[in-house]
Amino acid sequence: MSTKTANPLAGEFELNLDRPLTAYWLAILRVVTGWWFFHAGVTKLIEDGLAFGYAPMYLKGMTGTALGPIPVWMGTNLAWLVEPAVPLFETLIGLALMLGVLTRLASVGGVMFMTLFWVGNAGFGHGLVNGDLMGLMLFATMIVVGAGRYYGVDAVLERTEFVKQRPRLRYLLG
Repeated sequence: MSTKTANPLAGEFELNLDRPLTAYWLAILRVVTGWWFFHAGVTKLIEDGLAFGYAPMYLKGMTGTALGPIPVWMGTNLAWLVEPAVPLFETLIGLALMLGVLTRLASVGGVMFMTLFWVGNAGFGHGLVNGDLMGLMLFATMIVVGAGRYYGVDAVLERTEFVKQRPRLRYLLG
C-alpha cells in the first residue's frame, strides 16, 4: 500500500489547446459569440440606423449602479456619440469575432460592453451570475485563449512577415 497521496495540482498543470476537438470548439464558440453581437448590432442598425436612441436613455437610467454618475453623465452629454457607437461597435465586434480577425481587440470591446450591461442591468435578484456576466466571460475567454488563431483570419495574419517583424501585434490578434 502506498502512503503517497495523489494531488493533481502537485505537478505541471497545463491547458492543452492544440487538440483538434479543442480547436473546433474554440472556433465554434468564437463564431457563435460573434453572431450574438453581430445580430444585436445589425438589428439596431436596421431598425434605427446610427440613431439608437435607447442607448442614452439606458445610460441615464443607471443612477443607482456601482458606476455612479459616470453613465448618467455619458447619456446626457455624449448622446451624440453613444447613439451611433452602440449599434456600430456591436456589429463590428461581432463581425470581427465571426471572421476571427483582431479577435483580442474586438473581445476587449465586448468585455467593455458586457461590463456596462452587467453593472447597468443590475438585476442581481438571483445573485451576481446572470446572462450579462456569462457574455462577459465568453469575451474574456476569447482574449485568454486567442480564439482567432483557431480557424480565423488571425491565424493567417500571424504568419505574415509584417506581424513577424512586429510581434506585439499578436496581442491584438489571436
